[in-house]
Amino acid sequence: MNTQTIDLAIRRLSAFLTITVLLLGRVGVAGSAETELYFTILHTNDEHSALLPSPLVDYHPEEDNPTVGGFARISRLVNDIRAAKSDADEPVLLVSAGDILGGTPFAWLIPDGEAPEISTMRQMGYDVVTIGNHEFDYGPEHLARYYEHTGCPEPDAAPVVVASNLIIPDGHPLADCVVDTHIITLENGLRLGFFGLLGDNAVKLISKMEPVTAADSIASARAAVRALRERDADVLIGVTHAGFYEDRAVAKAVPDIDVLITGHFHQLMWEPPHLEGKTIFAQSSAHGRGLGVLELAYDPAGGEVRIRNEENEQPFLVPVNSGTAEDPDTAAAIAAYTEKLNQLASRLTRGAITDIAAPFLRADFVLTEGPLSSESVLGNFVADAMRLVVEGKTGEKVDFAIQANGVLRGDVTPGTMPHARNKICFYDLATSIGLGTGYDGTPGYPLASIYLTGNELYRMLELSLFLSQIAQVFYLQLSGGRFTYDPDRLTLFQIPFAEFPFPSFRAVRSLERFTGEGVQDAADADYAAISRRDDTLYHVVCDYYILSFFPRVAALLPIYKVIPKDRYGNEISIRDAIIYVDGDELKFWQVALEYALSQPPDTDGIPRIPDYYGHTGARIMRQSAHPLLMWPLLALMLLF
Repeated sequence: MNTQTIDLAIRRLSAFLTITVLLLGRVGVAGSAETELYFTILHTNDEHSALLPSPLVDYHPEEDNPTVGGFARISRLVNDIRAAKSDADEPVLLVSAGDILGGTPFAWLIPDGEAPEISTMRQMGYDVVTIGNHEFDYGPEHLARYYEHTGCPEPDAAPVVVASNLIIPDGHPLADCVVDTHIITLENGLRLGFFGLLGDNAVKLISKMEPVTAADSIASARAAVRALRERDADVLIGVTHAGFYEDRAVAKAVPDIDVLITGHFHQLMWEPPHLEGKTIFAQSSAHGRGLGVLELAYDPAGGEVRIRNEENEQPFLVPVNSGTAEDPDTAAAIAAYTEKLNQLASRLTRGAITDIAAPFLRADFVLTEGPLSSESVLGNFVADAMRLVVEGKTGEKVDFAIQANGVLRGDVTPGTMPHARNKICFYDLATSIGLGTGYDGTPGYPLASIYLTGNELYRMLELSLFLSQIAQVFYLQLSGGRFTYDPDRLTLFQIPFAEFPFPSFRAVRSLERFTGEGVQDAADADYAAISRRDDTLYHVVCDYYILSFFPRVAALLPIYKVIPKDRYGNEISIRDAIIYVDGDELKFWQVALEYALSQPPDTDGIPRIPDYYGHTGARIMRQSAHPLLMWPLLALMLLF
């Protein structure tokens, strides 16, 4: 046998052995270590533009500190895991379950054409992301331009944006950057099929979605699974911005789904993932405070996916804190965006803020946004800012200022490190109150001036209390008055077969207007009662976000209808209600900043928030009374 014949025989034998190994790997004994195909999914959700650690005022790159999160830290964790898995020839994917935007001032760069979040995530190697409700904060057109930073519509765009239940009109630029489904073929030959869903609850919170709409999640998931199976996907993975409640309904209706990576509700996922049938649910945490790790194995013979974390002693959530080193390349990219943000902040504040990380305010307490369904310290502070600053700028008496919990994004926490003790930086304050945009396209929800009758004030408060049972974003904070309500009277009865409560419309027991000047006190003599039938017009300041829900409520629940009016009682549009100062929209965050800067200075000249705001002031009071005894009769009357 000559040398060429020997070489040919060796090549044929090598090819035969390679094919045999591959075949055995895909059709061998189910569940055995030799035949399973391993892969790992790293995941985050609800990043909310949190590129930097928080509270930023405490951050120190060379010392241990209490800050959490930060994209540079996440990037280092991801790279370390990738390196370790590479040694074992195990593929690693990185995905996000949406709400990349909406939180810190980094999102303020978007109207200027920047995309700090998705550009940094592209650099970090994210493979797949889905769309959350806050991606629409600047509207679909801005979102389309934002996603162009992924490289779309080119075929090598990354990360890939999957959104299977969004209906995007033909010709809209967003259609070029979003796909219904996506398949990734791993190095081991495994084909992962991805689809994305935006949940019903998330859709209801969007104020700027048109002309995009959302289809039914279950029907869309079923269609996506069918399409992925037709493309020979081995593992079906949904990346959803919906939460466990809605995802369970999807999994029950579409049992072929192997994994659902979810977001929207900000639970920390320390425990093993939930299961619904064979479907594995996983979530990490919000604001980049943890990196989700899901180690999986696929059995080609049985088509089953199982979790390997516990056998490998791998936590499902890795905390991101000062004990995590930073990736230098990601840190450098973030530093460049930080400088751009400094320049923008200086321009928007007319030089009052030139460094987003520099302390500009003092407080001896945390300005808390909670507890749930309660008056809050932060709520009182910002509502007072809305009422008092608008009065000062317009010269008009403001009777009430209201703000929704959904616009308050977290506590404002003073520093605890020696270099920052009891200090607050602009970045941390703006992160809590800087959502949205106005008609002018600049950052922040604009404030609105409207007039409502006493009866409409009752309706608005009743609606807020009722809807806050479903979502805390609707709970209202108040300045300029106080009210009492009975939490036991919020619901009259449960609507049969609908699993939905019917409101009583009698939960608010009393409403009073503060008649004094300045910050309201607790003296009874400084309050005047408002009756439920009062048709007097009261001057109310709110913001665009709250106002945008008025027409929806009127359409869905006419009994709660509230009509924004001018001082003469004429109905006005949302746009006509916006407050302008020197030709510019007056933003919610601007009045909060101005109010903060107006506080008495400390010995070093930095304003200090008074102790008055260290506790709540009995503006929203619970008062139990006798139950509504007539509800069975009312229920029968409404049903028949």
